[in-house]
Amino acid sequence: MTSVRAAVPHEGVAAAQDQSWRRACLVAGIGLLLMAALAAFAIPVAVDGLVTPGDATQTARDLTDSAGAFRLGIVSLVLVAALDVMVALALYAVLLPADRAISMLAAMFRLGYAGVFLVAVAQLVGVLRLLDADSATAFGADQRDAQVLLGVEAFHDIWDIGLFFFGLHLLVFGTLAYRSGFVPRFLAVLVAVAGFGYAFDSVAAVLSGGSLQKIGAFTFIGELLLAIWLVAGPGRMQSQGLTR
Repeated sequence: MTSVRAAVPHEGVAAAQDQSWRRACLVAGIGLLLMAALAAFAIPVAVDGLVTPGDATQTARDLTDSAGAFRLGIVSLVLVAALDVMVALALYAVLLPADRAISMLAAMFRLGYAGVFLVAVAQLVGVLRLLDADSATAFGADQRDAQVLLGVEAFHDIWDIGLFFFGLHLLVFGTLAYRSGFVPRFLAVLVAVAGFGYAFDSVAAVLSGGSLQKIGAFTFIGELLLAIWLVAGPGRMQSQGLTR
């Protein structure tokens, strides 16, 4: 591996590029960690934690009783989508020295995922409207409750489709990271494995109707380690003149 300073003739330009690359790493790493924290609250607590599978009446009652938490969960998911856009651009900058075109491809897959994810979150906004008392009067309580449960299920169905693009993002990112020479290869492999897991889960959810166990719940570790490395690892490499 060679130093940026070895490849760039002007010391000041090299230092600026080093700092710019380091900032991209920090933005991507911090963004990934924030997304993990927000999602850890929004999905298992504020959304799925209030849903009783197969019981529309209980689900509607729990969502109504905990409407504040449900709204906060939706806001958290919107923030996750916004952070996904930020992270996509930051990761593009991180791998830009390795290959501009492939790094852009990885970013486009993640941006596509963020768009699909927002469409999924919009289903939860529709659920909020259904929880209004007027909706029960207009549709009938049973019909309204059924639509509430269908809205939450639609969120997961659309999200599952989006995860295919997210999986492709991680696969492309992991492959390019492996070739880059400045990302640890074991980490690049784990990121690619995580991408395969998400892409597999997305296809399996459509083909099996969601009956298969999701392997992404086990392969996601590559994402977490990538976030930690982006925050802590490149700084040590940079100080040693081994960044790129």
